[in-house]
Amino acid sequence: MAAAQPIADTPEAKEVAALIARSRAAQAQIENYTQAQVDRLIRGMVWAVAQEGVAEKIAQHTVDETQLGNYDGKYLKIFRKTRATLMDIIDDKSVGVIEEDKARNIVKIAKPVGVIGALSPSTNPEATPVIKAISAVKGRNSIIIAPHPRAKITNKLICDLMRDALVKLGAPADLVIPIETPSVEKTNEVMKQCDRVLATGGGPMVLAAYSSGTPALGVGVGNAVITVDDTADLDDAAEKIRISKTLDLAASCSSDNSVVLFDSIYDEMLEKLIHQGGHVLNVDEKAKLQGILWNDGILNAAVVAQPPEKIAGMAGFGLPEGKRFLIVPETGWGPEFPFSGEKLTVTMTLYRARDIDHAIEITNGVQGYQGRGHSCGIYSTSDANIMKLANATYTSRVMVNQPQSASNSGNLWNGMRQTFSLGCGSWGGNGTNNNITWRDLINETWVSKPLAVTKVLPSDEELFGKDVIEALG
Repeated sequence: MAAAQPIADTPEAKEVAALIARSRAAQAQIENYTQAQVDRLIRGMVWAVAQEGVAEKIAQHTVDETQLGNYDGKYLKIFRKTRATLMDIIDDKSVGVIEEDKARNIVKIAKPVGVIGALSPSTNPEATPVIKAISAVKGRNSIIIAPHPRAKITNKLICDLMRDALVKLGAPADLVIPIETPSVEKTNEVMKQCDRVLATGGGPMVLAAYSSGTPALGVGVGNAVITVDDTADLDDAAEKIRISKTLDLAASCSSDNSVVLFDSIYDEMLEKLIHQGGHVLNVDEKAKLQGILWNDGILNAAVVAQPPEKIAGMAGFGLPEGKRFLIVPETGWGPEFPFSGEKLTVTMTLYRARDIDHAIEITNGVQGYQGRGHSCGIYSTSDANIMKLANATYTSRVMVNQPQSASNSGNLWNGMRQTFSLGCGSWGGNGTNNNITWRDLINETWVSKPLAVTKVLPSDEELFGKDVIEALG
């Protein structure tokens, strides 16, 4: 439990304090639960929302309330992503001794943090509360979820389903509490009064989480850059880029914001992207699109996660039938090239690279402007190119031959931990590079016993090296 901070004398602070007290009382009831008891709870929490008829209702309700994304994307997240996350963590040991290091004679014991304060964004409000809630309860914590106002009813619907499941399984409903009428003031109070903050959302809210005085796990800005080299399976790459770019109408910050094509395959690959439903903007269309995507450098919320025909209509140009995403050729990056930034729309910026070194230069330039530390990807069969990109970019995740937005937060075809909270390390202003899971929501007690044989310091020559000693005299 974090050290208590003074509670402000405001209605919002008092309301949140009452919720924190309820949450803390619920958490105390499961603090000594066994692993089997904890795992039974999280199974029930996911089943309550992910069974087919319920998932369909949630998906439709989410689209209706937020007017973001599409039904298919929302359904995949609530039906499939929550199941995959449960599968990913269900066999993890999160109670008692969770790790033994025999070489150092150390054992690590998991302890709950207490009350988790979680933020849930409007772009992914269907699965985020579930994934954060089961991660919290897996560590024997309780959680209070503060939604974006645009998704407050969806958040309550999902939380109430989980609360009912908890009660039916003999646990307190208040292990999961939604903020029913959210506001900036209430969200700030949740972050101040809880024991650990799990912040997913826009930059200002993540910054507020870090400034709350409570230990916080935040995420950075996404602006994924995907390279296609001259060894790639181009048909496979084009299909997967389309899947990633159009998933939930690019509501995810992991959507392919920029694609870098090698010169040698540029024309052929561009034709394949067009065949997949891409529409290449001309100079006039590009200028019109730029005019409605940003207002004084700020992304226009009205275009986020909207269908391509609606975006084109807002910009004042038409789209041929069957077009599913927009392709904007670009040559530079930075504030003077706004298309190099994160767009949260079915808009993909296209770059041409001479070789892998040039692709790395473009990736680092684009992500130096926005998205440093988050993720990038490559379609390639060259391990040399793959590892060169991974070593030379400032990124926490490199997805190889996979649809970016469906992969870097974990999927059935890879070994990434399942989450919707992607740490970006110091590059993105975060304290972790992790795919954040329950392991980030516990405290650990290290128990150290004496080694069977005490270590002995080596000689100076062995420890420092003869060359160092001679060089320094």
